Amino acid sequence: MTEPMRDALKLQTDAAGAGFDWNDIAGVWDKLHEEIAELRSAPDQPGRVEELGDLLFMLVNLSRHLGVDPIGALHQANAKFARRFAYIMQHADELPPLGDPRRLDCMETLWQRAKSLERGNK
Repeated sequence: MTEPMRDALKLQTDAAGAGFDWNDIAGVWDKLHEEIAELRSAPDQPGRVEELGDLLFMLVNLSRHLGVDPIGALHQANAKFARRFAYIMQHADELPPLGDPRRLDCMETLWQRAKSLERGNK
């Protein structure tokens, strides 16, 4: 995953160096919204693959404009998800069984509790 992300960043940096870039971040946000809309309206699997790729490419471009390392940000997001999901699984015995429609709501409650605990709110 990280190689395609690095490749996208290099392509975008090279293009920007040649003058092919947005003048301000507003254009990047607009393009991001456009890519989300295109993904939402993709009619089939090949279209979804193409549009999701475009959206991911734009997210890397947004990170470049924000001065954020996209690989580092994704690593942090993965770690945060892993911590919170581990908290849910520590309480798995409290959950309704798989297939019970209440299970997801209970998991969401535990997720919010884990989030609150991380922020120091008990």
